[in-house]
Amino acid sequence: MVTILRPDEVKAKYGPMFCQGLYTIVDEKTGRVRIIEKCSAHGSAEWDVVNRRRTGGVIDKVVSEGTTIVMDVSLGEKGLNFGPASAELGGQGICACRIEGNEVRTTWYGIAGASVGVGACLPGCKDVLRTEYPDDFKMGGGHTAHVDIITPKLVRVIIGIDDTDTKEKGATWATSLAMAKSCPYGIFMEHKIIQLNPKSPTKTTNCCSTAVSFAVRVEDISKLIEYCFDYIKRNSYSEDAVMTVFQGLSIPDELREFGWSAKSIMYKVEDAEKVAADCGVQIISVTGTGGIIGAVAAIGCADLGLEAAGVPEDFE
Repeated sequence: MVTILRPDEVKAKYGPMFCQGLYTIVDEKTGRVRIIEKCSAHGSAEWDVVNRRRTGGVIDKVVSEGTTIVMDVSLGEKGLNFGPASAELGGQGICACRIEGNEVRTTWYGIAGASVGVGACLPGCKDVLRTEYPDDFKMGGGHTAHVDIITPKLVRVIIGIDDTDTKEKGATWATSLAMAKSCPYGIFMEHKIIQLNPKSPTKTTNCCSTAVSFAVRVEDISKLIEYCFDYIKRNSYSEDAVMTVFQGLSIPDELREFGWSAKSIMYKVEDAEKVAADCGVQIISVTGTGGIIGAVAAIGCADLGLEAAGVPEDFE
Protein backbone atom coordinates (compact mmCIF):
# COMPACT_ATOMS: atom_id res chain seq x y z
CA MET A 1 0.00 0.00 0.00
CA VAL A 2 1.33 3.41 -0.99
CA THR A 3 1.45 6.24 1.57
CA ILE A 4 0.53 9.66 0.15
CA LEU A 5 1.68 12.83 1.91
CA ARG A 6 1.16 16.51 1.15
CA PRO A 7 4.04 18.97 1.77
CA ASP A 8 2.58 20.04 5.12
CA GLU A 9 2.33 16.41 6.19
CA VAL A 10 5.91 15.77 5.10
CA LYS A 11 7.09 18.71 7.21
CA ALA A 12 5.09 17.49 10.19
CA LYS A 13 6.70 14.06 9.91
CA TYR A 14 10.32 14.94 9.05
CA GLY A 15 10.61 18.60 10.06
CA PRO A 16 11.32 21.65 7.87
CA MET A 17 13.92 21.05 5.15
CA PHE A 18 15.67 23.13 2.50
CA CYS A 19 13.99 23.03 -0.94
CA GLN A 20 12.63 26.49 -1.70
CA GLY A 21 11.10 25.83 -5.11
CA LEU A 22 10.33 22.93 -7.47
CA TYR A 23 8.80 23.72 -10.87
CA THR A 24 8.06 21.20 -13.62
CA ILE A 25 7.71 22.94 -16.99
CA VAL A 26 6.42 20.89 -19.91
CA ASP A 27 6.65 21.39 -23.69
CA GLU A 28 4.43 18.66 -25.07
CA LYS A 29 5.05 19.66 -28.70
CA THR A 30 8.73 18.78 -28.43
CA GLY A 31 8.47 16.18 -25.67
CA ARG A 32 10.73 18.21 -23.38
CA VAL A 33 10.43 18.78 -19.66
CA ARG A 34 12.45 21.23 -17.56
CA ILE A 35 12.62 20.80 -13.81
CA ILE A 36 13.84 23.80 -11.85
CA GLU A 37 14.80 23.32 -8.23
CA LYS A 38 15.70 26.18 -5.90
CA CYS A 39 18.02 25.13 -3.09
CA SER A 40 18.84 27.05 0.07
CA ALA A 41 22.62 26.54 -0.23
CA HIS A 42 25.12 26.55 -3.09
CA GLY A 43 27.00 23.48 -1.89
CA SER A 44 23.99 21.19 -1.84
CA ALA A 45 23.03 22.36 -5.33
CA GLU A 46 26.51 21.51 -6.64
CA TRP A 47 26.45 18.09 -4.98
CA ASP A 48 23.05 17.29 -6.48
CA VAL A 49 24.17 18.33 -9.96
CA VAL A 50 27.24 16.08 -9.89
CA ASN A 51 25.30 13.09 -8.55
CA ARG A 52 22.42 13.48 -10.98
CA ARG A 53 24.85 13.68 -13.89
CA ARG A 54 26.44 10.47 -12.68
CA THR A 55 23.18 8.56 -12.50
CA GLY A 56 21.73 9.59 -15.86
CA GLY A 57 18.21 8.20 -16.05
CA VAL A 58 15.80 10.55 -17.80
CA ILE A 59 17.97 13.59 -17.02
CA ASP A 60 19.56 14.75 -20.29
CA LYS A 61 21.26 17.84 -18.93
CA VAL A 62 21.67 19.34 -15.49
CA VAL A 63 23.42 22.57 -14.49
CA SER A 64 23.54 24.82 -11.45
CA GLU A 65 23.03 28.57 -11.55
CA GLY A 66 23.96 29.70 -8.06
CA THR A 67 21.56 27.88 -5.73
CA THR A 68 19.20 26.95 -8.59
CA ILE A 69 19.36 23.58 -10.39
CA VAL A 70 18.05 23.39 -13.95
CA MET A 71 17.39 19.93 -15.42
CA ASP A 72 16.28 19.08 -18.94
CA VAL A 73 14.42 15.79 -18.75
CA SER A 74 12.96 13.32 -21.27
CA LEU A 75 9.48 11.90 -20.94
CA GLY A 76 9.36 8.15 -20.24
CA GLU A 77 11.52 5.84 -18.15
CA LYS A 78 15.24 4.96 -18.17
CA GLY A 79 17.40 2.93 -15.82
CA LEU A 80 19.68 4.67 -13.35
CA ASN A 81 23.43 4.09 -13.26
CA PHE A 82 24.78 4.98 -9.86
CA GLY A 83 28.15 3.53 -10.81
CA PRO A 84 30.79 1.80 -8.69
CA ALA A 85 31.19 4.89 -6.52
CA SER A 86 27.63 4.72 -5.22
CA ALA A 87 28.46 2.44 -2.30
CA GLU A 88 30.84 5.04 -0.90
CA LEU A 89 29.45 8.29 -2.27
CA GLY A 90 25.72 7.74 -2.47
CA GLY A 91 23.76 9.08 -5.37
CA GLN A 92 20.52 10.58 -6.58
CA GLY A 93 18.56 10.56 -9.82
CA ILE A 94 15.25 10.48 -11.69
CA CYS A 95 14.30 7.28 -13.50
CA ALA A 96 10.87 8.30 -14.86
CA CYS A 97 8.90 11.37 -15.88
CA ARG A 98 5.28 11.19 -17.02
CA ILE A 99 2.49 13.66 -17.76
CA GLU A 100 -0.83 12.76 -16.14
CA GLY A 101 -3.47 15.31 -17.14
CA ASN A 102 -2.51 18.61 -15.54
CA GLU A 103 0.10 16.94 -13.32
CA VAL A 104 3.63 15.59 -13.76
CA ARG A 105 4.87 12.47 -11.98
CA THR A 106 8.62 12.05 -11.47
CA THR A 107 10.20 8.98 -9.82
CA TRP A 108 13.28 9.79 -7.73
CA TYR A 109 15.87 7.45 -6.20
CA GLY A 110 18.40 8.34 -3.52
CA ILE A 111 21.14 6.35 -1.80
CA ALA A 112 22.42 7.09 1.72
CA GLY A 113 22.32 10.81 2.52
CA ALA A 114 20.78 11.54 -0.87
CA SER A 115 17.72 9.54 0.16
CA VAL A 116 16.87 12.32 2.63
CA GLY A 117 16.76 14.72 -0.31
CA VAL A 118 14.22 12.66 -2.25
CA GLY A 119 12.29 11.49 0.80
CA ALA A 120 11.94 14.64 2.89
CA CYS A 121 13.53 17.72 1.31
CA LEU A 122 11.87 17.78 -2.13
CA PRO A 123 8.47 16.42 -0.94
CA GLY A 124 8.28 19.16 1.70
CA CYS A 125 8.51 21.93 -0.91
CA LYS A 126 5.39 24.10 -1.13
CA ASP A 127 5.22 23.65 -4.93
CA VAL A 128 4.68 19.88 -4.67
CA LEU A 129 1.12 18.58 -4.81
CA ARG A 130 1.83 15.27 -3.06
CA THR A 131 4.41 12.51 -2.72
CA GLU A 132 3.82 8.76 -2.89
CA TYR A 133 5.97 6.54 -0.63
CA PRO A 134 6.25 2.75 -1.07
CA ASP A 135 5.66 0.42 1.87
CA ASP A 136 9.35 -0.38 2.25
CA PHE A 137 10.45 3.27 2.32
CA LYS A 138 13.47 4.01 4.50
CA MET A 139 15.87 6.91 4.22
CA GLY A 140 19.20 7.98 5.64
CA GLY A 141 22.14 5.81 6.59
CA GLY A 142 22.84 3.10 4.01
CA HIS A 143 19.30 2.92 2.69
CA THR A 144 18.17 3.29 -0.91
CA ALA A 145 14.86 5.11 -1.14
CA HIS A 146 12.50 6.00 -3.96
CA VAL A 147 9.38 8.13 -4.16
CA ASP A 148 7.00 9.50 -6.78
CA ILE A 149 6.71 13.29 -6.58
CA ILE A 150 3.66 14.83 -8.23
CA THR A 151 3.80 18.49 -9.25
CA PRO A 152 1.56 20.77 -11.32
CA LYS A 153 2.14 20.75 -15.08
CA LEU A 154 3.48 24.19 -15.94
CA VAL A 155 4.08 25.83 -19.33
CA ARG A 156 6.73 28.43 -20.12
CA VAL A 157 5.22 31.63 -21.47
CA ILE A 158 7.56 34.37 -22.74
CA ILE A 159 6.25 37.91 -23.07
CA GLY A 160 8.21 40.21 -25.39
CA ILE A 161 7.73 43.96 -24.94
CA ASP A 162 8.92 47.02 -26.85
CA ASP A 163 8.23 50.72 -27.17
CA THR A 164 6.57 51.53 -23.86
CA ASP A 165 8.76 54.62 -23.41
CA THR A 166 9.50 57.92 -25.14
CA LYS A 167 12.65 60.01 -25.36
CA GLU A 168 11.42 61.95 -22.32
CA LYS A 169 9.79 59.33 -20.11
CA GLY A 170 9.95 55.70 -19.08
CA ALA A 171 12.08 52.62 -19.72
CA THR A 172 10.71 49.38 -21.17
CA TRP A 173 12.97 47.23 -19.00
CA ALA A 174 11.67 48.88 -15.82
CA THR A 175 8.01 48.66 -16.86
CA SER A 176 8.35 44.98 -17.77
CA LEU A 177 10.18 44.07 -14.56
CA ALA A 178 7.58 45.80 -12.41
CA MET A 179 4.87 44.00 -14.41
CA ALA A 180 6.51 40.60 -13.90
CA LYS A 181 7.03 41.08 -10.17
CA SER A 182 3.45 42.18 -9.62
CA CYS A 183 1.78 39.52 -11.80
CA PRO A 184 -0.54 37.28 -9.75
CA TYR A 185 -0.51 34.46 -12.32
CA GLY A 186 2.28 31.95 -12.79
CA ILE A 187 5.81 32.04 -11.42
CA PHE A 188 8.09 34.85 -12.60
CA MET A 189 11.23 33.14 -13.93
CA GLU A 190 13.46 35.50 -15.93
CA HIS A 191 13.74 39.10 -17.07
CA LYS A 192 15.96 39.81 -20.08
CA ILE A 193 17.01 43.20 -21.46
CA ILE A 194 17.50 42.74 -25.22
CA GLN A 195 19.98 45.10 -26.86
CA LEU A 196 18.90 45.75 -30.45
CA ASN A 197 20.44 47.72 -33.32
CA PRO A 198 21.67 51.01 -31.79
CA LYS A 199 21.56 52.65 -35.25
CA SER A 200 17.79 52.29 -35.54
CA PRO A 201 16.28 55.66 -36.57
CA THR A 202 13.17 55.02 -34.46
CA LYS A 203 14.90 54.17 -31.17
CA THR A 204 14.29 56.13 -28.01
CA THR A 205 17.78 56.07 -26.42
CA ASN A 206 19.44 52.67 -26.09
CA CYS A 207 17.22 50.66 -28.46
CA CYS A 208 16.38 47.86 -26.05
CA SER A 209 13.36 45.60 -25.82
CA THR A 210 12.56 43.14 -23.04
CA ALA A 211 11.58 39.49 -22.61
CA VAL A 212 9.93 38.21 -19.43
CA SER A 213 9.24 34.52 -18.84
CA PHE A 214 6.80 32.77 -16.54
CA ALA A 215 6.05 29.18 -15.55
CA VAL A 216 2.26 29.04 -15.50
CA ARG A 217 -0.52 26.49 -15.18
CA VAL A 218 -2.35 25.86 -18.45
CA GLU A 219 -5.63 27.17 -17.09
CA ASP A 220 -3.99 30.49 -16.15
CA ILE A 221 -2.27 31.29 -19.46
CA SER A 222 -5.05 33.52 -20.79
CA LYS A 223 -5.25 35.34 -17.45
CA LEU A 224 -1.49 35.95 -17.53
CA ILE A 225 -1.64 37.40 -21.05
CA GLU A 226 -4.58 39.62 -20.16
CA TYR A 227 -2.83 40.89 -17.03
CA CYS A 228 0.34 41.77 -18.96
CA PHE A 229 -1.65 43.53 -21.68
CA ASP A 230 -3.57 45.64 -19.17
CA TYR A 231 -0.41 46.47 -17.20
CA ILE A 232 1.49 47.63 -20.27
CA LYS A 233 -1.46 49.67 -21.50
CA ARG A 234 -1.82 51.43 -18.15
CA ASN A 235 1.89 52.14 -17.79
CA SER A 236 3.07 52.86 -21.32
CA TYR A 237 4.13 56.40 -22.20
CA SER A 238 4.25 55.53 -25.88
CA GLU A 239 1.60 55.09 -28.54
CA ASP A 240 3.68 52.31 -30.14
CA ALA A 241 3.73 49.67 -27.38
CA VAL A 242 3.58 46.05 -28.55
CA MET A 243 3.71 42.76 -26.69
CA THR A 244 4.41 39.31 -28.11
CA VAL A 245 3.63 35.89 -26.63
CA PHE A 246 5.43 32.57 -27.10
CA GLN A 247 4.71 29.27 -25.36
CA GLY A 248 7.28 26.48 -25.07
CA LEU A 249 10.78 25.52 -24.00
CA SER A 250 12.39 25.53 -27.46
CA ILE A 251 12.87 28.78 -29.37
CA PRO A 252 12.76 27.91 -33.12
CA ASP A 253 16.07 28.42 -34.95
CA GLU A 254 14.49 30.90 -37.39
CA LEU A 255 13.20 33.02 -34.51
CA ARG A 256 16.52 32.90 -32.66
CA GLU A 257 18.37 33.95 -35.81
CA PHE A 258 15.97 36.85 -36.32
CA GLY A 259 16.55 38.03 -32.75
CA TRP A 260 20.33 37.89 -33.09
CA SER A 261 20.33 39.55 -36.52
CA ALA A 262 18.08 42.37 -35.29
CA LYS A 263 21.10 43.62 -33.39
CA SER A 264 22.81 44.57 -36.66
CA ILE A 265 20.19 44.46 -39.45
CA MET A 266 17.45 47.02 -40.09
CA TYR A 267 14.42 44.78 -40.44
CA LYS A 268 11.02 45.85 -41.70
CA VAL A 269 7.80 45.23 -39.82
CA GLU A 270 6.81 42.70 -42.50
CA ASP A 271 9.94 40.66 -41.72
CA ALA A 272 9.02 40.45 -38.04
CA GLU A 273 5.41 39.56 -38.82
CA LYS A 274 6.50 36.71 -41.11
CA VAL A 275 8.92 35.12 -38.66
CA ALA A 276 6.33 35.47 -35.89
CA ALA A 277 3.70 33.69 -38.00
CA ASP A 278 6.16 30.94 -38.96
CA CYS A 279 7.34 30.35 -35.38
CA GLY A 280 4.16 30.54 -33.33
CA VAL A 281 4.61 34.02 -31.88
CA GLN A 282 1.45 36.01 -31.16
CA ILE A 283 1.76 39.75 -31.83
CA ILE A 284 -0.55 41.97 -29.77
CA SER A 285 -0.86 45.71 -30.36
CA VAL A 286 -1.19 47.39 -26.97
CA THR A 287 -1.11 51.10 -27.83
CA GLY A 288 0.20 50.87 -31.40
CA THR A 289 2.43 48.89 -33.79
CA GLY A 290 5.82 50.60 -33.65
CA GLY A 291 7.31 48.01 -31.30
CA ILE A 292 6.62 44.93 -33.42
CA ILE A 293 10.22 44.31 -34.55
CA GLY A 294 11.68 44.69 -31.06
CA ALA A 295 9.00 42.63 -29.36
CA VAL A 296 9.44 39.73 -31.80
CA ALA A 297 13.24 39.96 -31.53
CA ALA A 298 12.93 39.86 -27.74
CA ILE A 299 11.42 36.37 -27.94
CA GLY A 300 14.19 35.27 -30.30
CA CYS A 301 16.86 36.43 -27.86
CA ALA A 302 15.22 35.15 -24.68
CA ASP A 303 17.54 32.12 -24.35
CA LEU A 304 20.78 33.72 -25.58
CA GLY A 305 22.21 34.44 -22.12
CA LEU A 306 24.74 37.27 -22.10
CA GLU A 307 24.44 37.62 -25.87
CA ALA A 308 20.90 38.93 -25.39
CA ALA A 309 22.30 42.00 -23.63
CA GLY A 310 24.96 42.81 -26.21
CA VAL A 311 25.63 43.32 -29.90
CA PRO A 312 27.74 41.02 -32.14
CA GLU A 313 30.99 42.97 -31.70
CA ASP A 314 30.82 42.38 -27.94
CA PHE A 315 31.45 38.67 -28.57
CA GLU A 316 34.03 38.72 -31.34
